[in-house]
Amino acid sequence: MTVTMTEAAATHVSDYLQNRGKGIGIRLGVKTTGCSGLMYVFEPVDQETPEDQVFESHGVRVYIDPKSLIYVDGTEMDYVTKGLNAGFECKNPNVQSECGCGESFNI
Repeated sequence: MTVTMTEAAATHVSDYLQNRGKGIGIRLGVKTTGCSGLMYVFEPVDQETPEDQVFESHGVRVYIDPKSLIYVDGTEMDYVTKGLNAGFECKNPNVQSECGCGESFNI
């Protein structure tokens, strides 16, 4: 099982944590919501928990809880700018379909 980040995503997370003044990485999780069923959740991590799975890319740690790992295994996190919008984009090989707005997905 693995989760990776592009260099752009790692740079964004690293800069964010530095500006925030604390944090040891970012958590990638999923929650039930939206029209397709699941949505990615990103949040800074200040303290590791024993059940966390930890992956590292470009010197930045990505924390995944065991329940989310089955949905995000093999995912590559990227940070992209499209027009005036910027944000994380996940390339997840497990996704079967996505909603029209791109906010949620189904596995």
